[in-house]
Amino acid sequence: MFTFTWLALIVLAAGVVALVDGILRLRARSALLAALEIIASALLLASMFFPIPIGQGVLAVVLVVLLLIALAVRGGRRPSPALGVIALILNAAVALFAFGWLHVPGIA
Repeated sequence: MFTFTWLALIVLAAGVVALVDGILRLRARSALLAALEIIASALLLASMFFPIPIGQGVLAVVLVVLLLIALAVRGGRRPSPALGVIALILNAAVALFAFGWLHVPGIA
């Protein structure tokens, strides 16, 4: 059963923003990086509802690495990296909460 918490909302937002960023990056002809980003963000979203052996923390770290590479390479015709930066911040927060390195009362 799914329980709605603040952490679930952050994971949902991180996954959706990373998925949208991956789709826009795929349209801008960064195929390999975008495909990996779409797969990782879809797995992060699926891990909210189904047990996945990898876990949310590892998927968030993978997305952080992919988003950092995407921001460094930044090819194609995308004018603004704002969506990638938002996804990077949200996924970094998910990774910190998932590994227990950040404790905020009421969130985790």
